[in-house]
Amino acid sequence: MNKTFKKIWNAVSTLIVAIIVALAILLVGVRLVGLQVFTVLSGSMEPTYHVGSLIYVKDVDYKELEVGDPVTFMLNKNTVATHRIIEILVDENDPDTISFFTKGDTNDTPDGNALHYKDIIGTPVFTIPYLGYVSHYIQNPPGTYIAITLAAIFVALTFVPELLFSDDGKRGKKKISTEDKTSDKK
Repeated sequence: MNKTFKKIWNAVSTLIVAIIVALAILLVGVRLVGLQVFTVLSGSMEPTYHVGSLIYVKDVDYKELEVGDPVTFMLNKNTVATHRIIEILVDENDPDTISFFTKGDTNDTPDGNALHYKDIIGTPVFTIPYLGYVSHYIQNPPGTYIAITLAAIFVALTFVPELLFSDDGKRGKKKISTEDKTSDKK
């Protein structure tokens, strides 16, 4: 294989691997330190959390939450939302039972129902703009299939040229050392 091409390909493949590793850490690896990752799909919290951003959420003790804190919570069993607490209600009979009223920063009205403390996932720690578009695309077809196909092509392009071409430019021929020849005669 041409040495110049090989150097260029090594640099490109190293860059691609570095990008893939960085994405893996940002999308999955953060779970090792207790963060959950969500994609912002609506503009209800603009400009704090932009549409298409990834939002990183850590667990929080619901008793420590205050009015004005943003919280990520289960809106229903299929939907996660992040809104700001606008009111806290403590049950008179059970002080450990707390409900929260929330509202998106750009919404005109508060969310319809009180949020039960058990539905709170956590509080946002930081966000990365635009990375949510990538995450959301990869997690849903056809993005999943495209990502798998691109990964397979990358693996093929990494290993196939090395298998097909030796350093001396001969195609697919295995080099046999003199030791191999003598061991066959015994």
